[in-house]
Amino acid sequence: MATAAAPRCAIPDTPLAAAAPGLDACVHCGFCMQACPTYLALGDENDSPRGRLVLMRALLEGDVQASDPALGTHIDQCLGCRACEAACPSGVPYGALLEATRATLNTSGGSGISRVGRLILGVFERPRLMAVAMFLTRIVRALGIPSLLSRMPGRLGFASAMLSSTAYRRRSNEYVVPDEGTRGSVALLTGCVMQGLFAETNRATARVLATNGYRIVHVGGQRCCGALHAHAGDLEGAKRLARANIAAFESKPADFIGVNAAGCGAMLKEYGHLLSDDPAWHQRAERVAQRARDASELLAAAGPRSAKDGAAKVRVAYDAPCHLLHAQRVVGPPLETLGAATGIELVTLVDADQCCGGAGIYNLQHPDVSQAVLDAKLDRIDQADVAIVATGNPGCLMQIGAGLVRRGSRVRVEHLIDLLDSAYAAEAEREQPAVARAQTPR
Repeated sequence: MATAAAPRCAIPDTPLAAAAPGLDACVHCGFCMQACPTYLALGDENDSPRGRLVLMRALLEGDVQASDPALGTHIDQCLGCRACEAACPSGVPYGALLEATRATLNTSGGSGISRVGRLILGVFERPRLMAVAMFLTRIVRALGIPSLLSRMPGRLGFASAMLSSTAYRRRSNEYVVPDEGTRGSVALLTGCVMQGLFAETNRATARVLATNGYRIVHVGGQRCCGALHAHAGDLEGAKRLARANIAAFESKPADFIGVNAAGCGAMLKEYGHLLSDDPAWHQRAERVAQRARDASELLAAAGPRSAKDGAAKVRVAYDAPCHLLHAQRVVGPPLETLGAATGIELVTLVDADQCCGGAGIYNLQHPDVSQAVLDAKLDRIDQADVAIVATGNPGCLMQIGAGLVRRGSRVRVEHLIDLLDSAYAAEAEREQPAVARAQTPR
């Protein structure tokens, strides 16, 4: 009896060859297309998930060469938002296939990572360079230079608007928090951009989690999570960073690893997959991945405790970060977190499940496509008539924030944890104004 011939493989021993079984799950139904922001923006099926999967198979089987510039363009233009995974009835692991394809192009004569991309990834992989870069960035922000440059055209203007959007920070909230840890211990992932530009949100996360019964564990030696590297196809760089973080979190064991950046959380939860071919680290990676939780997941498990805010309600729309909604499939917890701040009137944002166009460093590499995707998001925000857009990822905060700045909008974008933290602070101020307030848990 004849057996079916094995699929052709023109590029053995590559990341795409290893991930090839995932291609077989695609039945070309097209359900993914209307979920894809680049297809909706560009109208080219080669820029849809189905089209890119066809291109991946063509590369695998040798019908298209890695050096083909058109192949590189269509693969590079993918945001990696993974909305197609949520829409796919067949369970195609599109995110893993995209990363494997980009890694293969990087090492097989393809377009590879751009110079700008390599520079950014190099800085994120080196803690001292990252610390210097963030320090200088904060100085530039404090001088107000980004605000002056934010309306300029091109990459410089948009990058300035991104930084300008992070300048709005409320006063540092301080209020008494419990220290019992009845719900377990949480080691916080500090993150690169979060600690560099949103350090107050990190402190707010510690306060809010402690208020909801968690004991905070501070872990040193953390590095970039590796998400930007993996998405760009620099899988070896991502693995180096993952190993460093695994060792760091093993040094101070906690029941959970709390994350307030959706992209980082998705990466930590996929450490086991990233290091699946490393016998020395795979099980260790799996243990870290199993403990990773978005901060909103931890809060939802705890209740969360409502803040009795007496202020007038503020209209807030929640925009779901792609790597929280589509990659981690976390849907309800962010809404429960916002619902605990009783001073909020939560407004439904149409197409809240659609990408904002940020996608890590995508907006700096593909500004035109990124802007087209962002414009659709900003139009929906205008229609919602809200004062605040809440989200849970630094890239989304900066992308949407930049768009609002450049439109001259009065709407501001904030991390959902900051909103609950402010509600707790307002409650404490109203009920015990004379009580000395404790600092963030240490």
